Amino acid sequence: MRRPGRLRRSVTAVATAVGALALAVGLPASPAGAATGPFSYVYDDGTGTPRLGLLDDPPSRECITLPEVADPAVPPAHTPRNYTGSTATVFAGADCTGDYFNLRPNGGHASERLKVRSVVFS
Repeated sequence: MRRPGRLRRSVTAVATAVGALALAVGLPASPAGAATGPFSYVYDDGTGTPRLGLLDDPPSRECITLPEVADPAVPPAHTPRNYTGSTATVFAGADCTGDYFNLRPNGGHASERLKVRSVVFS
C-alpha cells in the first residue's frame, strides 16, 4: 500500500528541481571568468607626472601585476578604484604578495595612501 504523503513529496522535489533548472537557464550569462567593468589606479610615468592606469573587464581569480609598476625600483601605484562587479583584492607587492586590502564591487576605492602593485578579482 502506498502512502499519499510519499508521492506528494516526490512530486514536490521534482517540481522544485525543474523550477531551479528553468531559473538557471533563464538568467543572463556574464563573461566566463571576467570581472565586468573597469578598475583604475594612478601611477607615476617616470617624469613625476601622474597617469591613470586601467584594467577593463579583467580576468577573475587570476593575479594581475600592474604592468607600469611591476619593477620594484618604480614607485607603486595608488588610488585604486574598483568599478567591476567583483571584489578586488589589491596587494602591496607584485604577484599578489605582501599586505592586501579588499575593495568592494561597483565603486570601492582607496586614497593615494594605499600603495598597490597587483590585484586579483573574485
